[in-house]
Amino acid sequence: MAEQHDHQHDHDHEPEQGGDQPVKVVGEEPDLSRGTARPITVFGNPVLHREVKDVTAFDGGLSDLIDDMFQSMYAAEGVGLAANQIGVDLKVFVYDCPDDDGVRHVGHVVNPVLEEYPADRRRVLDDGNEGCLSVPTAYAELPRPDYAAVTGQDKDGNPVRVEGTGFFARCLQHETDHLYGFLYIDKLSKRDRKDALKQMGEGTPRYATVPNS
Repeated sequence: MAEQHDHQHDHDHEPEQGGDQPVKVVGEEPDLSRGTARPITVFGNPVLHREVKDVTAFDGGLSDLIDDMFQSMYAAEGVGLAANQIGVDLKVFVYDCPDDDGVRHVGHVVNPVLEEYPADRRRVLDDGNEGCLSVPTAYAELPRPDYAAVTGQDKDGNPVRVEGTGFFARCLQHETDHLYGFLYIDKLSKRDRKDALKQMGEGTPRYATVPNS
């Protein structure tokens, strides 16, 4: 997922300097001495428009993929990235994303499943802007629940559950959608989708992308 356009809590991958307190981080930051940035697949690439495969091998290859995904996400200045966004047919996403309280959430989820919205929680929609690294330079307002939780596994196969609110909840929903073949523009009205694709066509991404053949 791209940084939120005009979001009041702009995210920086570096710690705040000169503040009274450091940014609170939930999760483990990646080792950036490992991994290689890969180009981003964009709208129209078939791997983005179908459900990808479950991960069954929790091995060094998966760890290497996650390292590459973090590097790719940072190179594109994103806050979340799904494996099919670098052309890999596996259910994995990584994130380094703030919530609306400024808390920075960092991690990965393998084989994520979005939980049903809790019946005992009041449903509130956040109608903020949303952008996607695979639809570069485009943004659109998209209402999403302001709370989300996903269950899955970590790179070692251990069960994990990640929940978030606000902008981070949007990120969890956005990245899980990717792995089931949906981009955020698929949820827009026809007019807004057309406008987003026009923005993409007229813009120039600041990061490497894979041309669609």
